[in-house]
Amino acid sequence: MSPTNVTLSRLDCLFLAKVADQAERYQDVIAQLKQVIAVSDIQLTIDERNLLSIAYKNITAAFRASWRSIDTLQRAQMHHLPRQEIVLMDVQKERIEDDIATTCKDVLGLLESYLIPSAETGEEKVFYCKMRGDYYRYLAEASRGKSREEYASTSLEAYKFAYKHALNTLDPAHPTRLGLALNFAVYYHDILQSPERACYLAKHAFDEAVSSVTDPMFTGQILEDSLMILHLLKDDLILWSSEFR
Repeated sequence: MSPTNVTLSRLDCLFLAKVADQAERYQDVIAQLKQVIAVSDIQLTIDERNLLSIAYKNITAAFRASWRSIDTLQRAQMHHLPRQEIVLMDVQKERIEDDIATTCKDVLGLLESYLIPSAETGEEKVFYCKMRGDYYRYLAEASRGKSREEYASTSLEAYKFAYKHALNTLDPAHPTRLGLALNFAVYYHDILQSPERACYLAKHAFDEAVSSVTDPMFTGQILEDSLMILHLLKDDLILWSSEFR
């Protein structure tokens, strides 16, 4: 029997997604988890959710890195390259922008149609709403004009909703709340170009988390994740605060 004709159970899909993740076949990870979403009660387990998040993150990270490389080269060589070469760079950037848009809209479709509406109050909803803010932020980064404004506005709304929900349901040192605070601060810095607001949000999240991170509930991997994000927040605070002194 051909492998394509085999009916896979949810556990089979999860297993194949994990294998694909190890092989860095991220599109295959997404394809397996889309099958789970299509035939299940929509809600993903933590393992499934993390695999989906990591797969989309790795795909978009590669596209965003490529876009930034060309953009940096253009800026550095703007006054030295022939006009034709600059135009060709723009063509390549537009191709990457299309790839970013396709990937972001794909994950946003899952989030908005299935994952967020079915998410339970608390960590799960914060996690998915944070993702929604992230992918609209990525769309804004790679867009211009009115499209950039619209994506930036939707990203801000998503982050605000997620953060308000996190404040009401998650401990200040919870890694999902801290990760949201970090990315929301990055939004203020990179999209709104406001290091002051970015620092305010990051410092508030950092100070609150430090005061509660010694709680006995934070142990093992959760504690490691929280401490890692705290280090990232601290590094960004140092970097951003130098921009407006």
